[in-house]
Amino acid sequence: MSLDDALRTLAADGDRRPVLVALDFDGTLAPLQDDPAASRILPEGVEALARLAASDGVSLALVSGRAMNDLHTLAEVPAGTFLIGSHGAERARVTTFGLDRDVVQLSDEQADRLASLGAQALRIARGRDGVWVETKPTAVVVHTRLAQDDVAGPAEEEAVALGEQLGSGVLHGKDVVEISVLPASKGDALVALRDELGSSVVLYAGDDVTDEHAFEALRPGDVAVKVGEGATVAGFRVDTPQDLIAALGTFADAI
Repeated sequence: MSLDDALRTLAADGDRRPVLVALDFDGTLAPLQDDPAASRILPEGVEALARLAASDGVSLALVSGRAMNDLHTLAEVPAGTFLIGSHGAERARVTTFGLDRDVVQLSDEQADRLASLGAQALRIARGRDGVWVETKPTAVVVHTRLAQDDVAGPAEEEAVALGEQLGSGVLHGKDVVEISVLPASKGDALVALRDELGSSVVLYAGDDVTDEHAFEALRPGDVAVKVGEGATVAGFRVDTPQDLIAALGTFADAI
């Protein structure tokens, strides 16, 4: 069965409601950019998400490694959408007045570890062209997308070693190593949101290694879509964000 056929079948079955449509952002709804600040959801994606959010029995969520503020600024999603940032460590819901945010609280020990992580991550990046550090409310991220392979590889190895020393969790994705002081994963966050909403079916799409945690958390009858190349446990694959958004449009038409 093709992805479009699977989505039409899901849309036609009223007993499989409510449906949670949960999507990664970068590389899934927005083409990957060398400069993360330049990333934008495709215009046709904005329209498809608005149509899905307006459908009866459908809840919408974005599940991203981005910090919550960045995700909210770039996402262009309708009110009512759940935003899960920092791989599950941050959560909020979009309202007409802004974000209804779940507050993240760090212990003194976690805050001290986060500060130490930031300082040591900066040492890893220092003197390495194309390597830079991002600090989130619960994590430090070493980015290597702009670095040559002979620079990126050692930087990522050092970042992983730092995470094993000081972090509670290390996520090694495409050209990025994220070290968190709070245990979090997209899979755990997706399960928690599904249980809260009582969703019968989850449609999840993502492109990165970290999205495999979400795919693995799905149940029989759910729909998992891998965007792009790479090994995956997902049952469906599309080549590009444009292809995924076209499939979401098909689903919106049918539901």
